[in-house]
Amino acid sequence: MDEIGRKPALYEIRVHGKLSDRWSDWCGGLNFASEEMADGSLVTTLTGMVADQAALRGILTRLWDLGMTLLSVSRIESENSKCKGKLRK
Repeated sequence: MDEIGRKPALYEIRVHGKLSDRWSDWCGGLNFASEEMADGSLVTTLTGMVADQAALRGILTRLWDLGMTLLSVSRIESENSKCKGKLRK
């Protein structure tokens, strides 16, 4: 694994459907926001700092366990960014 995968980073994860924010702690304490798309479908966006690739995989596994369809995963910023969020492990 390269150095980038071992450092904290801000991630945005999008899943199809509405995911209640009651699952936030189970998904590493990420922030949840749901929105209705133009076609009427619901999409939930999870955002927050993730400690490393292993922690990211854990979050993705939990979403899989909930039966959520993954739409996208985006690495937004690294630990050197202006984001001062709490790390998700």
